[in-house]
Order: sequence, then C-alpha cells, then structure tokens
Amino acid sequence: MTFLTLDPADYLKSVHVPVLILNGTKDTQVTSSLNVPAIERALHEAGNKSYRTYVYEGLNHLFQPATTGSVEEYATIETTISPAVLRDLLFWMLDR
Repeated sequence: MTFLTLDPADYLKSVHVPVLILNGTKDTQVTSSLNVPAIERALHEAGNKSYRTYVYEGLNHLFQPATTGSVEEYATIETTISPAVLRDLLFWMLDR
C-alpha cells in the first residue's frame, strides 16, 4: 500500500487510547474541513470517546500563523509554532 492510497480510517478504528486532533484552517496539506470530521468519525465508530479536537483559525500545516498556507510560505514566517497550540498540547498532556 502506498502513502497516497492509505486510508487512515482503517487504522484509526483500532486506536483505543486518548487522541489529540490538531489542525489549522490554513493547512493546505491536511484540510481541516475534510480530515477532522473523518478522524472523529473513525474514532467514534471504533468506540473511542477519549479524543479532543482543536482547529486553529489561520494556522498552516506547521501550526504557524499563515496568509496562504502554501509550503513556499513556511520559511518566511518567523513564528515556529503557535503558542496556542503549545498551550493546548500541554494542558491535554497534563490532563492525562
């Protein structure tokens, strides 16, 4: 199976541990409007109720504040990762 034909739902349905779903609205590689609902659906169908979702307005695939979200833009953004993402990740881990 190649990367492009892989269906993550096949694997997500066997995940029964807490899951943190993070995505940015400017992510052009993993589109939040398509992928987040699919991830949540697969986890729900597997009976995994222990997941938390954060979708960050204006963040790209690297969780940087972005204008376009394009890969070419990554190196021009000074922020390495949004403090909001780091905060949510920290609190999610501490809650476990």
